[in-house]
Amino acid sequence: MEKYDGGGGGRVRPDDPWYDALASGWGELDGTTAPAAAVPHARGESAGRTGTAAEIYLEVQRSPAFQEVRSRYRRFVFPGVAVFFSWYLAYVVTATTAPDLMARPVAGAVNIAMLAGLGQFLSTFLLTWAYARHARLRRDRAALELRWNTQEELTRESER
Repeated sequence: MEKYDGGGGGRVRPDDPWYDALASGWGELDGTTAPAAAVPHARGESAGRTGTAAEIYLEVQRSPAFQEVRSRYRRFVFPGVAVFFSWYLAYVVTATTAPDLMARPVAGAVNIAMLAGLGQFLSTFLLTWAYARHARLRRDRAALELRWNTQEELTRESER
């Protein structure tokens, strides 16, 4: 990508196509006082080879770096979905099978059903925050590097 940088003489400069994709908070610790573990490089052993776009994408998909990013994603998302779905299902089943329990007042007009419903909203926001933090600390940098390497390889291929 090229952009006019506003300087004199119509000078054109290359621009990083992923500039806006940078995540804030890189280098933050994950609570263990150690940065997240490094992800292996994609295409490290075959940097000299060329191929079509489909071959490049397949090679990146098979790379240890891509597999590590996907593994980190799955290790967070699958348990998160299971916990959240269980909590939601418990709320719905309890509301339909035990209406007397859910109607029990807690404070004034506030009952257990209202608190559980508000808990659903709170747990949604907490899960969203945890997902964004996990992505920022565990996957964004590696995914950005994969994307940049793939874009670089595709650019080289299109110039040939």
